[in-house]
Parts: sequence; C-alpha cells; structure tokens
Amino acid sequence: MSFDARDIKLLPVGEHLTSPDFPGLRITASAGGRSWIYRYKSPVDGRMRQTKLGKWPAMSVHAAIAAWEQVRLGREGGVDPALIAKAAREDARRQLEQRRLAAEREAYTVAKVCDDYYLGHVRLSRARKGATEVRRMFDSMLGGTAGIPAAELTRAQAFDLIKSYAESAPVQASKLRAELGAAWDYAIDSGRLPETAANWWRLILRGKIQSKGKKISGKNVGTVKRVLSGEEVGTLIRWLPNFTALVEDVLTLYLWTGTRGAEICGMRGAEVTREADGLWWWTIPKARTKNARHANASDLRVPLYGRARNVVFRRRERFGDGFLFPARTKDVRPVEQKTVQVAVYYHQPYSQTTPNVQRSRLPISKRPVCTAFFP
Repeated sequence: MSFDARDIKLLPVGEHLTSPDFPGLRITASAGGRSWIYRYKSPVDGRMRQTKLGKWPAMSVHAAIAAWEQVRLGREGGVDPALIAKAAREDARRQLEQRRLAAEREAYTVAKVCDDYYLGHVRLSRARKGATEVRRMFDSMLGGTAGIPAAELTRAQAFDLIKSYAESAPVQASKLRAELGAAWDYAIDSGRLPETAANWWRLILRGKIQSKGKKISGKNVGTVKRVLSGEEVGTLIRWLPNFTALVEDVLTLYLWTGTRGAEICGMRGAEVTREADGLWWWTIPKARTKNARHANASDLRVPLYGRARNVVFRRRERFGDGFLFPARTKDVRPVEQKTVQVAVYYHQPYSQTTPNVQRSRLPISKRPVCTAFFP
C-alpha cells in the first residue's frame, strides 16, 4: 500500500498505514494528528522499538522516506535510533534543569534567604516582639548584601557586613550574625541552598565582637554593674510616687516579686489565686515565661506579699480577671514594658528628653543592674 495523501487524511484514529517498499515505516493516526514512525528491531538488544520521524503534513511523504532511509542505514550500522533520541532528550532535560537551578540560585538572594527564614521559622516560633526585631534587622541592616546571590556569597562579603556594625553597635552586630547563621542553616536544610554552600556567618569574627557596655549621655560607661544598697532601695521606694500610678505599681511589683517586666505588664487578675495554705499566689503561665520553648518547663509560681499583694488587690478590684495593666488603646491588650522604661528614663538625671521641661529627677542612677528601672 502506498502512502496516498487521501488515505492518510481518512485514516481512523488508532490505525496506521505501511508500505512494503519501505519496511518499518508507517504513519499512525491519533487524536493529536498523523505521525511518521519507524518501527524496527534494535541492533543493540534485539527488542522491537520505534522512533518518531515527524508529523504529517508538515513532513511530506518524500521527506519521511528520506528520514526513514537515514535512520535505517544507522540501524544497519549498529545504532539504535530510539536509544539515541532518548539519550538526546534526557541530555536536553538535564541541561534545562541545570539552567533552571542556576537561574533559581542566582535569583535566591541573601534577602530571600532571610525572608524564608523569617516566614518559615521566626514568625511562627518567636514572640511578636522578638520576631519584629528580627524583621527590622533584616530590613535595615543588610544593605547592598541583600541583593547578592546567596550561593555566591563570599567570606569577605559576610565579614565586611558584620564588621561594618561591630565597631559602632557590637551587640547588634552579634545578633545579626547569629540570625544570618540560622537563616543559612534553614535554607540549606530546606534545599534552597546546596549542601556545599558555606555558612560564613558561623565562621567569621567568632569571639571577636565585644560589647563596649552601656552609653549614658553619649559616653560609654562600660559593662561593670552594681546592685542597689539597702539604703538606696529605701530611697527609691520613697521616690516612686513621683511616677504615674501605673508606673509606680509596675515598679513596686519589680521590687517585691523580682519577675520580668513582660510578665508584670501582661499580668491578669485570673492568674492570682488564694490557695489552701491561705497564701496568695500569682501563677504565670509557661507560655509567658522565658522558658516557654522548653518542653519540661512549668508555670512560674510567685508568692504575693506586702505592697505587691496590695497593688494586685487594688487593680483586681478595678479590672477584674483581665489585664491588670491595660494599655490605653481601642483593642484590649496590656501596656508594653517599653512604656514603663521610657517613663523611668524621662526622670533620669541624664535624660535629654524635652530638656526645657521642669520635672523631678531620680535621686539614684549611675550604671545600676536593673535596666527596667534605669534604662
């Protein structure tokens, strides 16, 4: 049977035409059109195989016969055209995948590593305040490093970024270095960075970034700390009424309970109970403590005595089981610890906030250990 154009056009789907003049050459009909096929026995392993030569009518009968002749001669020479075509396709796919990965790695910049780490880990596992600080560091401190392809980052580039902050802000430099190191680990674990990618952030300036201590009035006062003497504590307690009622109450709880500012500011009336021993206890849920991430940690139990108990009773009478130190906002939430710190700083002898405003100044300061009282 010859390959007549009319017969090819009328060929039903699933059928094929052959010709005794061209052994192995056939045209098949499918839902996608008509295709020229060469069917043969492999000279490599003797298995029946076929290879596509082209589509009709784009490939005419004469062109199909010429293509058939070429692959047939190759088969007679020991070449399996189907295996050759398969190898070519696999090589093309491999090259395409390599180009895709190269483009992806080039586009996967330092900034995108940080974004993935923040969205996939920090935002989900850190408290809001801590997560916000990490986001702020990534947004404001990466500079030109943000646009560098992460897989191509050099040790020198990582060093230059951290070193640029180490002199003026060593604490921030250390924090940035640690968060970038964790971000790199996250990217390597997720497969977005190759396992061979060096985590330079873990290696540079190890143990070489030293804090210069606190600054007061633009001068470094060092890292030496002190505690207040009994007489100074008495002076401070007598001075507390110079603050607003909220700040005075928060500072009183600092002194009488020794708990953290975030725990005090987030205190709820429902957390305070009188127990069988007749004593009043404040139970701080584990989720609000610094040990929240440790599986074996428990709630923090704080006994309430003296002025601390009086403060809590007075505020429970006013605010019930809700926040005892509510913020003045439309949404219901506790006052932020920073609000208390700012209020204390405002009364420090060295505070330059609105210097022309007359106000009482704290009689005790100078590098105390309690930064909540003396920001």
